[in-house]
Amino acid sequence: MSGAQVGPPPSPQLFFETANAFQKTEALRSAIELELFTAIAEGKQTSEDLAPRCKASVRGIRILCDFLVVNGFLTKEGNRYRLTRDSFVFLDQRSPAYLGGALRFLNMPKTMETYKHLTEIVRKGGTVSEQHSLTPENPMWVEFARGMAPMMTMPAELLAKMLKAEGGRKWKVLSLAVGHGLYDIAVARHNPNAEVWAVDWPNVLEVARENATKAGVAARYHTIPGSAFDVEYGQDYDLALIVNFLHHFDPSACENLLRKVQKALKPGARAVLLEFVPNEDRVSPPIPATFSLIMLAGTPGGDAYTFKEFQQMLQKSGFSRSELHPLPPTFFSVVIGTK
Repeated sequence: MSGAQVGPPPSPQLFFETANAFQKTEALRSAIELELFTAIAEGKQTSEDLAPRCKASVRGIRILCDFLVVNGFLTKEGNRYRLTRDSFVFLDQRSPAYLGGALRFLNMPKTMETYKHLTEIVRKGGTVSEQHSLTPENPMWVEFARGMAPMMTMPAELLAKMLKAEGGRKWKVLSLAVGHGLYDIAVARHNPNAEVWAVDWPNVLEVARENATKAGVAARYHTIPGSAFDVEYGQDYDLALIVNFLHHFDPSACENLLRKVQKALKPGARAVLLEFVPNEDRVSPPIPATFSLIMLAGTPGGDAYTFKEFQQMLQKSGFSRSELHPLPPTFFSVVIGTK
């Protein structure tokens, strides 16, 4: 067979599973709305016990729970359901790492609608939506800041430790497109001698200020409202945090931004990029590699860039060297450029 690999006999399984993949999204959403994971964590483990707690039918709960077992969110022994370790940490509403609220951003109706036009998007090579993610002061970023913060708590802590913020050096920190602000707030919390200047749209900065106040670093948390491409940063920064931002833009725009950041840094200072970084083959690891499709659908020219591509951007922007660090157990990587 021309163009086909030699292997097991062909099967329609992958086609069938992919055509029905939307069911996984809706089953997860339903389980969160029914507080199913929380109910199981409370000790209700059979469909008969879960049904009244979730205000649902026994039959409906049984079928939903079995579906979630098949898809890795629950385990089953006899007629009893239990949470997996991930579900216990991330889907019990009582957990400080609860992620259920992130669905409000990840599955926003406008976002879901975008993928119904994917054929047209692929033909064009970018989003076909007039109100896309880069529209100035798009309210979607307020939803992002509020809904996605719990998902970013762990990587924010890991990044602060990677940067050795606890060393207490006197840092002037620039943070671009901060959203919820958890990354720069983590740096400020670990380092009592760090002062942060946070850049984002005014409506988003309100959320970051709230989080800075809760973390007890508001006195050292300053804001610069506006577009990161347009506002004046000031000078003599020791550290610049650019978290999950560059992937929204084409390489030329990324280089322009990095050039602006480089001019605002002290000699020897670092620009820290936290990103989805696929391998050079662009098909692994799965989450960074498939993130490119999200950028294709939602932006005019964004992409998930490889480390080699980030190296080239940083070099063209005046940085002397760059390095790549994984951030396990997350699916992010950290690229550090030194001036």
